[in-house]
Formats: sequence, structure tokens, C-alpha cells
Amino acid sequence: MRIRIDDDFDLEKIRDSGQCFRVEPFEDGTYRFISSNQYLYIRRSSPGYYQVKCRRGAWDKFWRVYFDLDRNYHIIRSHIPASDPFLQAAAQAGRGIRILRQDPWEMLITFIISQRKNIPAIRKAVNQLARKYGKPIDTGRELIYSFPTARDLARAGHNGLAGCSLGYRLPYIECAIDMVRSGKLDLTRLEGLPLDEIKEALKTVQGVGDKVAGCIALFGYGRTDAAPVDVWISRVIKENYGGIDPFTAYGQEAGIMQQYAFYYIQHVLRQA
Repeated sequence: MRIRIDDDFDLEKIRDSGQCFRVEPFEDGTYRFISSNQYLYIRRSSPGYYQVKCRRGAWDKFWRVYFDLDRNYHIIRSHIPASDPFLQAAAQAGRGIRILRQDPWEMLITFIISQRKNIPAIRKAVNQLARKYGKPIDTGRELIYSFPTARDLARAGHNGLAGCSLGYRLPYIECAIDMVRSGKLDLTRLEGLPLDEIKEALKTVQGVGDKVAGCIALFGYGRTDAAPVDVWISRVIKENYGGIDPFTAYGQEAGIMQQYAFYYIQHVLRQA
């Protein structure tokens, strides 16, 4: 199927933006995405046009929401004032990134795993969990695996999970499994709540602090008013804004600005 995307959209930058860890690039320029029990193969065929393969009807019903395609990121970038030259440069470098609307359960486990791990190590651990305990999906091109549910991971047991490179995060993962399975944490119920309430509920899971809760809110619930502060963003705030968080000024677009800044640090400033 051939589709058109008029707005900012860069598959490589999306993959490298630090919000998704199961995107696989192929030599022909195709990128494969997996979310819930859905899969997508997408390749840029010409400026603004893409060839996509997914389940029937899934592009309009699932993937448009996943890629936040009803929001105009070009206009958002144009709103950054000249008085904020750092974010202007960051947004230009990160042009094409979009905030992905991912599964909250997968984001909870993924961002617990992400603590003190680099991106390749996060990818390895997340993919290992999926291959061992997820459900197989035959796409016609390859066999892939859905992200395991809380029940799937509970069946794996302590020893099974211990073999997935989780390290000191293992008890945090087990806590998340227990809380979701018992209903103490109802991830569906958090949808639509105020941001502070979402974060406070997530922080009842052992090992989930403000930064991880903010990432889950941003990438699992589409709360673009969340702008998580990790060590890199903290350095940006200190070195470029005199210690005053600039992202809150952008309101409902704060998380988008944070992603531009994070990408800029990782892929431009660190390479200079």
C-alpha cells in the first residue's frame, strides 16, 4: 500500500530517538515496527510517499495514531521563538521525530529496564524478553514476537527472567508484574487522568521514579505535556538555561521539545 505523509517524518530519527527499542532497519530501506500484536513494514519510496505493509485496515486504525499523524510537527517547530536558539537548533536536528503512542505495559517494563543502560543494551534486553516469552507472529516476511504480557512474564518465573540481562532491575520488573496482575496498578484506568496522577500511580511500582514515570506517560499515554528529565536533559537545563527548566513553557508540546533536545545531545553534540 502506498501512503502519503506531508508532515515531518524520518524513520531513522524515530528509531534513534530513544523512545522505541524494537524497530528493525533492513538493507532495502524498510523499517519494521512492532506494537501490541501489530506489525508494520514501511519504506520511503519518494519524497512524502511510503510503501507500507501491515494487517488489513491497521494503517488507519492503529498506525496513524501510533505515529501521531494527526498532529502537525512542522507547525510546532515553527513556534519555537528566536529567543530559544538551543531548541531551534535541536528541533532542526531532530526534524522528523514523532512521539510514538506505544503500549503502556511495554513502556513500563522497557523504561524500568532502561535505567543505567545504553540504547543497544536496552534493545538487547527487550528483544530477549519478547523472543523468549512473547507470542510468535508470522508476517509473511519473518517470524516476530509480540511483547509478553504480565501473565506471560509471570509464567517465566524468577529464574527465567533472571536470564534476560535485567540485573538489579529484576525485582522492579517482578513488582510491576505482580501489581498489574493483581489489579493494584490498572494501566487502562490511567488513560485520560491528569499527568500528575498518572505519574504518581506509576511511581507506586518499585524502581519507578519521576523520570521513568514521565517516559511512560509520554510514550505510553501520549502525554506530550510530560518532559522527562534524565542526566542528559539535566545537563542541558544547567548549561543552556541557567538551571531553569525550559520545557514547561511549551505546555502541551513540552515532551516534543524534550525529544528534540535529547536527540540533539545524543546524535549531534556528542558526535562533535
